[in-house]
Amino acid sequence: MSDLLSTSVSGLLAFQTALETISNNISNVDTPGYDEETTNLVTNPGTPSAEGSIGNGVSVGSVTRAYNQFLAEQTNSASSSYNQLNTLATFADQINNMFSDSSTGLSATLQSFSSAVQTLADSPSSTSSRQAVLSQLQGLISQFQTYDSSLGQLQSQVNGQISSEASTITSLGQQIASLNQQIMAAENNGTGQAPNQLLDQRDNLINQLSQDVGVNTVTDSDGSIDVFIGNGQPLVVGANASTVTAGSDAFNSGQLQLSLQTASGNVDITNSVTGGTLGGLLQFQQQMLTPAVNALGQAAITLTNLVNTQNEAGLDLNDDAGQALLAVGGPQVLPSDNNTGDAQVTATVSDLGDLTTSNYYLEYNGSSWSMIDTASGQAAALTATSSGGVTTLTGAGLTLTVTGTADAGDEFLVEPTSNAVNGMSLLTTDPAKIAAAGPLVTSAASGNTGSASIQSATVPDLSTWTPGDYTLTFTDASDDYTVTDASGNTVAAGTYTSGTPISFDGISVTLTGAPAAGDSFSIDENTNDAGDNTNALLLANVVNQNVLDGGTTSLSAAVQSYVGTVGTQTSQAQNGATAQQSALNSAQTAQQSVSGVNLDEEAANMLQYEQAYQAAAQLIQSSNTLFTSLLSAVQTSAVVA
Repeated sequence: MSDLLSTSVSGLLAFQTALETISNNISNVDTPGYDEETTNLVTNPGTPSAEGSIGNGVSVGSVTRAYNQFLAEQTNSASSSYNQLNTLATFADQINNMFSDSSTGLSATLQSFSSAVQTLADSPSSTSSRQAVLSQLQGLISQFQTYDSSLGQLQSQVNGQISSEASTITSLGQQIASLNQQIMAAENNGTGQAPNQLLDQRDNLINQLSQDVGVNTVTDSDGSIDVFIGNGQPLVVGANASTVTAGSDAFNSGQLQLSLQTASGNVDITNSVTGGTLGGLLQFQQQMLTPAVNALGQAAITLTNLVNTQNEAGLDLNDDAGQALLAVGGPQVLPSDNNTGDAQVTATVSDLGDLTTSNYYLEYNGSSWSMIDTASGQAAALTATSSGGVTTLTGAGLTLTVTGTADAGDEFLVEPTSNAVNGMSLLTTDPAKIAAAGPLVTSAASGNTGSASIQSATVPDLSTWTPGDYTLTFTDASDDYTVTDASGNTVAAGTYTSGTPISFDGISVTLTGAPAAGDSFSIDENTNDAGDNTNALLLANVVNQNVLDGGTTSLSAAVQSYVGTVGTQTSQAQNGATAQQSALNSAQTAQQSVSGVNLDEEAANMLQYEQAYQAAAQLIQSSNTLFTSLLSAVQTSAVVA
């Protein structure tokens, strides 16, 4: 009877455990990170007898969770990729909207200035038209500064989120390390049972961590999990966790540097971290935000240079040589906090054609200088000359002056254009200072028979110009020419080539076409400044002059190209985020199909174990009835005897 009773009780207890497991599954159906648990029943060893081995019931072998490591890692990877692209797309859209707006965007702003100057060209003596140009210039400066301020606010927002992400990652790492310690203790408590609840909590924390940063994990034999970020930097090793910090970089440039503080020292992980929200923030900062600041600065420097150069090439309403109209901030050179020498570096823009939207590391190795693009890692061509203790470096459109003594390993961050808009201003409020008139007027003789015509006649530098009236005459069919002044003196002679400038007395004249022998052209000093619009027409077209990229790209084209690039980057990020969202949903669905709680399945299991429990209870009752009958029969037999 005792065998029957104990066998039935074993079943009752086993089925009770199974029902408790089912109850726990149902209770946690919506708990994040919970993996469905299953009670695994095993047959108890039988008792040998003459009739054969008699069974001794059932026991609970283990309670296991439905965990699939491959699906978990796939979900974490998809989550990391989605959060990176979604963060990038969210911030990229702000820059795209800022620069591509049809009424306030970069291209529209430049076009408004050109239109105002074109209106002035139609009535060059009009004070109101001149004032409109100055107002447009001031509005253009204000628009540039609004862009710059908005980008600065974005940088502050990015910095704040980077700091927050560093704190979150540190906290999650510490929690994972704590769970590692608890899991290792539970694995070694002698029961042989896995601590399912602790394992679920740890897996859920790793999933949360993957939303913040890309992670790789390695499971150790003691049950702990090591977590790595970046290029394999250890965030968690066993029960120990490292700290992620966000602080100023060595140049105090306003951008943050991420460091992993480990027992063996600090590791800079700024350029190695990918994935998750943090990876998206860093990608946005490196690939879109910094280039946006620099592209805006390049546009400001280029526009200032073009406007000033052209205005200085004309005559203002007072018959004076034109002066600079705009000022702009210069390049910024930031020394590293780690420098040991006392060298100081200053920089100026010397060649628009070589000016880029990159920042550079200027490095000294003890004998020579090099300049490295911070984004691409490529070296820029750099020439150096030294005189009187001063070293002059030329490269990337800049002239850098080094004074003092640099030590090997000293480094500087060179930002050619990032400070330009901050120093942008209008230098005059006098509308008469706009040089709408050109210093020269030209005309072709009425008797010319060739097809040659003057395309331009300019004075590149008014300080070298000798004012006066000149005549350019072609002496024969071989295109030989002479230039004479008003007194008939020859000031220049040569052979004409179509499109090639002819220079004399500070004047540059360009003709095209084929002249005939005897054809002549007059190049005279302009005496009608108030009514002349020659320079205004050139000023209206400065945004279309090819001065960037080695003289192959205009400011207008460069701006349009940049705006197009931002639009493409934004679209790619948005499309990538949408695609990765779909991949994440698929990965989560696959994981849930294995690890998630299925209520229909739990209901069926509950019914199965409930019936088994009731049957075991019936057997216990039957065992009790049989034992009572046997006891009664024994007592009756004893009385009769």
